[in-house]
Amino acid sequence: MSEKKYSKKHEWVELNGDTATVGITKHATEMLGDIVFVEVPENGKSVEKDGQAAIVESTKAASDVNSPMTGNVTEGNKSIVDDPSSVNSDPEKEGWFFKIKIKDKSEFDSLMNKSDYDKFIKDNPN
Repeated sequence: MSEKKYSKKHEWVELNGDTATVGITKHATEMLGDIVFVEVPENGKSVEKDGQAAIVESTKAASDVNSPMTGNVTEGNKSIVDDPSSVNSDPEKEGWFFKIKIKDKSEFDSLMNKSDYDKFIKDNPN
């Protein structure tokens, strides 16, 4: 059974065993606008909690996508590289950015659940 949590930098992470799938939230896509370019990490890349892992560019800005957890990349989502607009249309399912084999499950516990994240974005709209 998988569980989804959220970071203050507007990434989501869905944990399934020791594999975490990471993407950006719907709120992040609404702030960015139309996404025109995505760069995902290569398989095997080591990523640190809160460290830069991928890049997303929109008609408004370029932003880093950070990893909410420490681990090694097992897969980058090549379909969003080919069709960046799919991140806008389905950011929290098909628009995922990368998967990692996590090093420390306790990092997941420090992330926000959906209701805490919803409160966070209400209190911090930008």
